[in-house]
Amino acid sequence: MPVEEFVAGWVSGALGLFLGHPFDTIKVRLQSQDKYRGIVDCAVQIYRHESVLGFFKGMSFPLASIALVNSVLFGVYSNVLLVLTSTTYQERRAHPPGYTETFIAGCAGGFVQAYCLAPFDLIKVRLQNQTEPRRKQSNLQPRYRGPLHCMTSIVQKEGPQGLLRGAGTLMLRDTPTLGVYFVTYEWICRQNTPKDQNPSSATVLVAGGIAGINSWITATPLDVIKCRMQMDGMKGRVYQGVLDCMVSSVRKEGPGVFFKGLIINSARAFPVNAVTFLSYEYLLRWWG
Repeated sequence: MPVEEFVAGWVSGALGLFLGHPFDTIKVRLQSQDKYRGIVDCAVQIYRHESVLGFFKGMSFPLASIALVNSVLFGVYSNVLLVLTSTTYQERRAHPPGYTETFIAGCAGGFVQAYCLAPFDLIKVRLQNQTEPRRKQSNLQPRYRGPLHCMTSIVQKEGPQGLLRGAGTLMLRDTPTLGVYFVTYEWICRQNTPKDQNPSSATVLVAGGIAGINSWITATPLDVIKCRMQMDGMKGRVYQGVLDCMVSSVRKEGPGVFFKGLIINSARAFPVNAVTFLSYEYLLRWWG
């Protein structure tokens, strides 16, 4: 089993995470809290009350862990393609896999990634939703002092299964979404690259960015529910399950609730996924 795809996925995931985390913090706040009037208001309030560091809450933990999970996504995707088509990364430009095989491999990567990601994503979301200012003179003390304290607190109060809160929704979100993600990327690259050649840097950037936007359009409704399920349990259980969360959210906020964070998701998705794919492709070409 080739390991280069796993290493390239880890590096590209770390770069993408660092670039996109401030956008992700705003997205998480908008989806799980109703006190903000929009993206700009959310960003202004974070900066005023928590300083610029507020945009990077919860990043230290996923910088290592989620980057590792990204390596699982790209590694599983590439190795499933290897099983389905008997072609390595270096051979796929001359013998490109079909879109069906690409979709299946993407779905497989998304499914495996979801369950690896769930505990790390839960901790990230809980930390991002802490609105207490960092200033020492404040009387407000954050619930969690850091990633490890957050993890142990969840286990103590919600049991070990608490770390998998939202995992089912995450799986439902990521499995088809990442199939769409890789198919979109491959289609754009093939349409704009001569046969048997590698796509140019510009093509990779554009294809990666559009693939990211396309996948988030698909994923945002379940991402909203996932985020709310992950916050459920901090102050007592509110939702009985995924369907109850969906019904309750619609009753309270209308159908538009499923698209909360879509604009910020799209704004984040283009640069993050453009950089992710560019670094991934060039690392594999360098190793090849």
